[in-house]
Amino acid sequence: MGQKGSSGLSRAVSAFGIVGFVRFLEGYYIVLITKRRKMADIGGHAIYKIEDTNMIYIPNDSVRISHPDEARYLRIFQNVDLSSNFYFSYSYDLSHSLQYNLTVLRMPLEILKTETSQTRQEGFDIFEDEGLSTQGGSGVFGICSKPYEKYVWNAKLLEAVRSAVHRDWLLYIIHGFCGQSKLLIYGRPIYVTLIARRSSKFAGTRFLKRGANCEGDVANEVETEQIIYDASVMSFSAGSYSSYVQVRGSVPLYWSQDISTMMPKPPITLDQADPYAHVAALHFDQMLQRFGSPLIILNLVKEREKRKHERILSEELVAAVTYLNQFLPPEHAIIYIPWDMAKYTKSKLCNVLDRLNVIAESVVKKTGFFVNRPDSYCNILRPDEKWNELGGCVVSTGRLQTGVLRTNCVDCLDRTNTAQFMVGKCALAYQLYSLGLIDKPNLQFDTDAVRLFEELYEDHGDTLSLQYGGSQLVHRVKTYRKIAPWTQHSKDIMQTLSRYYSNAFSDADRQDSINLFLGVFKPAEGKPHLWELPTDFYLHHKNALSLSQTRRSYTYWWTPGVLKHLPLPFDEVTCAENRRKLTVKKFHKYDEEIDIHNEFFRPYELSSFDENFCLAMTNSTRDFMPKNVGIDPSPFTVRKPDETGKSVLGNKNNREETVLQRKTAASAPPPPSEEAVSSSSEDDSGTDKEDEGAVSQRSTPVKVTDTGDNTKITENVVQATKDVYGINLSDTPSEEDLAIYERFVQLGQGQHKYDKGSQQFCSKHPLDEVINLKPISSFSQDSIYEVQPPRTDKKSMEIFQAHIEVGRGNFQPLGRDDLLIYREYVRNRYM
Repeated sequence: MGQKGSSGLSRAVSAFGIVGFVRFLEGYYIVLITKRRKMADIGGHAIYKIEDTNMIYIPNDSVRISHPDEARYLRIFQNVDLSSNFYFSYSYDLSHSLQYNLTVLRMPLEILKTETSQTRQEGFDIFEDEGLSTQGGSGVFGICSKPYEKYVWNAKLLEAVRSAVHRDWLLYIIHGFCGQSKLLIYGRPIYVTLIARRSSKFAGTRFLKRGANCEGDVANEVETEQIIYDASVMSFSAGSYSSYVQVRGSVPLYWSQDISTMMPKPPITLDQADPYAHVAALHFDQMLQRFGSPLIILNLVKEREKRKHERILSEELVAAVTYLNQFLPPEHAIIYIPWDMAKYTKSKLCNVLDRLNVIAESVVKKTGFFVNRPDSYCNILRPDEKWNELGGCVVSTGRLQTGVLRTNCVDCLDRTNTAQFMVGKCALAYQLYSLGLIDKPNLQFDTDAVRLFEELYEDHGDTLSLQYGGSQLVHRVKTYRKIAPWTQHSKDIMQTLSRYYSNAFSDADRQDSINLFLGVFKPAEGKPHLWELPTDFYLHHKNALSLSQTRRSYTYWWTPGVLKHLPLPFDEVTCAENRRKLTVKKFHKYDEEIDIHNEFFRPYELSSFDENFCLAMTNSTRDFMPKNVGIDPSPFTVRKPDETGKSVLGNKNNREETVLQRKTAASAPPPPSEEAVSSSSEDDSGTDKEDEGAVSQRSTPVKVTDTGDNTKITENVVQATKDVYGINLSDTPSEEDLAIYERFVQLGQGQHKYDKGSQQFCSKHPLDEVINLKPISSFSQDSIYEVQPPRTDKKSMEIFQAHIEVGRGNFQPLGRDDLLIYREYVRNRYM
């Protein structure tokens, strides 16, 4: 890009994608992604986080007409930090759930080809490489889906070019959180992914955006999805994938809080009377279309107060749900669960998480979860009693989640995150059980698996809290478990002060930036500027300036067609309206853009193991398993609090330094011990114990020059082995083990002494009677040999062939002897 006089074209910037185009009072700017970082991998489809962007003014400076307010608008726009928690993917639709994306793949191709045009329209490829192959050809069909614009944050920025450019140029980004960790179950890699999509409708900061707008969009609405899959098989068609979705959002009423009083808790005010629950009806109608039924509301606000504060919202929400349920069929009614979490937290007799666990069990049993494979045979053979009570929809290809849990408190931050963690933990147990990884759908605290999942949710909660409230979480899971260290209380106070400062002094500027970025406010000549507006109320409430010509029914408050398909979500059923959102495009199966192998392994790039995403991601064995695990390395074994490899509440700088230590100690198979991991602010002096604890990291654990005392060297080696594997070597091996080792050494010495030039002496070698070694290397001193496999008799081959045929479904008729043996077995067993 760029041109200078007669010098021709010169490259101005290299980019990974286009965020969009924006115009203030002069010409258009193009927003480019100049730096990215891989955050997760789902079925071979990479999810990237935007690390850096660049805005370039498109018109030439010679035709530019300067405006005095252009620089101020540009500065406000850039206050939305695109390098902070914005995510995109080239081939995976992040605006939809995994259940929706895989349901699209199962739609009949013939119907889509006949009813979907091949024109350029809005959308992008979900899984182009997972499409249906043509008969006898080399082409594959990729399905392009229209994104769910509620969770797309650059929809307005792409609006000007959507109909003018090819759809491959359109890159849709989401805002929220994305994290992925590896759960190793005896070496089997299970990826645990957490994706949070923040709504772009009625978006804003804590006290400036409360309740809902006139279209049913609520403040701080976030859809959280946890995806579990076996990473040993990437393909969506052959792999095992499971997901569970839950939602948080402000109470769907017209309410607000006045921050001009400079109080930590401003009084709650109901702005408009809504006797027919109009705004709540619009909100729940959106949820019925996207998630199906049942809709479960978990309301965590206070029920009993000396002075009415949070209870105002509870009373109005109960009235709204009661009114709306009058017109729904009883089997699809909205389920309302009130629970005063703050009251139970103060009580010394009640365990908050135990009560939440009971609620979580009932919720997951009602909604079910998504899994893309039928129930395992082991689950059918040995069914768990809780498994038979599981809800959702069972189909031939697996299970579907029907309905969703909607959790809210006042801010939808601290209490909501803990409640969502407990529900997610319960769903995680069912997901692992459905994939055949555990024998009972139950997970206990203080296991490596739950600690890994808890850390994901802590990062998830901190990120969402910073976006909406201006600080990290104040109350965490350990706070409600009442096992948080005393130092945590001082951190909670600092987070409270940080949240108050952000709400009082910086939220207004952040709100202006969000309004400008999302296109809620568009600058124009002759209109008041953004910073001159006394309020942004009319920007988010369209009925403030003009009344709608159509009025929704007060009784039939849902969209036509939604009720007919319940409990399934309307967005996922096969109907003409949904098929119009899809496009089929034909590809060659060797096209670069749909080649998963090149996208995942990147053979054309120079890479190292330390920078490989699969190895650098959080690992349950390396980061959470105790270093002296010894007997039971299972991630589902309960550990003592002081046995964990890493504290969930530990500083994130420790984690980064641990990764740095692993990079510098390239020859170290184990991770550094807990004593060896120190924060960057600690002094390096006086670390004798740290050096001893980290001896297993060194490539030379003992000094070779000090070989006078063999006993001391042996002790050091044994100690290092215990640090790594958790076992002690015996003092003296048995005679049988020594004999085996001596034969192995003689075999190795014979291999290295083997000379290809003297093959006539090969037959006289004493090992020929034991094993026949044939050299296959071109180098005389190499030890690569070919071993002839033993021969099998005819009967063994017949048995093996019969076993193969049984696997293909071809059973041989039973002989007379087989029937007699079977009758004898039945007589002895059952008679």
